[in-house]
Order: sequence, then structure tokens, then C-alpha cells
Amino acid sequence: MGKINLRRAVRRLVTAGALGVAAAVLTMAAGALWVRAEADGHVYAEAAVPAAPVALVLGAEVYPGGVPSPFLAARLEIARQLYADGKVGAILVSGDHGRWEYNEPGAMFHWLVGHGVPSQQIVLDHAGFDTYDSCARAHEIFGVRQAIVVTQSYHIDRAVALCRRLGVDASGVGDDTVRIYRQPWLHSSIRERGAVVKAVFDVVSGRDPVFLGRHETSVEAALS
Repeated sequence: MGKINLRRAVRRLVTAGALGVAAAVLTMAAGALWVRAEADGHVYAEAAVPAAPVALVLGAEVYPGGVPSPFLAARLEIARQLYADGKVGAILVSGDHGRWEYNEPGAMFHWLVGHGVPSQQIVLDHAGFDTYDSCARAHEIFGVRQAIVVTQSYHIDRAVALCRRLGVDASGVGDDTVRIYRQPWLHSSIRERGAVVKAVFDVVSGRDPVFLGRHETSVEAALS
């Protein structure tokens, strides 16, 4: 009897594991379809993207000393070019500043100023801890209603989908130049599949960002 019960328990565990894997795969597939559908028709090459008041640059890794990683620098270069071309009037840089010694938006600000963007046209969001938070805060805290979202191409559909679902009329420009960094690009592309699942749960739950706070008028001031 003991062996029979053990076999039944093992079978139940295997069955439960298989069902869990199947559910995860289905959720991932459904999430990918939703993201693609939401972003369809709203992702452009840099030269073709329609003008908008604001460029929303999503944060990425910053090296010690406040140096943007190549992935982040590529995003900032797109935003700089959009501003230089007159396609945006302000740049909202949104990233992780959860620890005093690690400051993504600060590094983004210094890079843009160092590359010719006037400081008064740059707005910093220090609580953009993930894409959902950045989009939600752009709308709820900074009053952004229309924007060009800037990130890498493997991430752009999810970013545009989330921003549009959270009230921002978003177009997107995705960077491909850092594909030359093959291993980080592959790692990020694979991780994106899981991030899509999280995006679905975030939207379904309608959760608040980690930190909201009061309305800020800095974007309005930059555009005035």
C-alpha cells in the first residue's frame, strides 16, 4: 500500500508540474499576442516616428561612476536626436534610484546635458523601477498624455503596450545598434518573455506603482 500511495503522489506531482508548465507557456504566449496587438502600428523607425510633446526614455544599467551602459546610452542617443530634430520638446528620463549610490535618471540627465540637450528640457523620474511604473508615473505624476517611448527593440512592444494601456498615447522607437553585444542582447531578449507575463498580471491587477506621490509640473514647465 505504501508503494502504491507513493506512486500516486509522484504521479500527482508530475501532473501538477506539467499543468503548471503548460499554464506558464500559455500565459506567455497570450501575453506576447496581447503586447504585439497593443503595439501594432505604433512602433516606428526614428526617422518616421510622429512628433509628440515628450520622449520617455526608460532606464537601464548604469556602471559605477554614473556611466550609462551601452544599452542605456543608445536609448539616450535616440532621445537626443528626437529633440535635435524637433520631434519632442521635452525628455522624461525614468529609472531606478532606489539606492542613493545608484542613480539611473541622474546618469541619464548628465549624459543628455553633456551631449547638447538643454537641462531645462530634461525631467527626471527617480521612481521608474520597472516599465509599468515608468508608464504609470508618466501619466499619473507627470501628466504626460502623448509620448514617444524609447528603449531597445526587444522591449519596445511591451513598453508601448503598457504605456497605452495606462493612459499615454504612446508611439515607440526601438534601438537595434547594441545587437553587437550578443550575449547581453540574447539574455535580455529571453528575459523579456517572462517580463511579458508580469506585464499581463500588472495590467489585470491594475496595481499602483511602487511609489506615486504628488503631481509634478516639471514636464509642463519644460514644454512651456
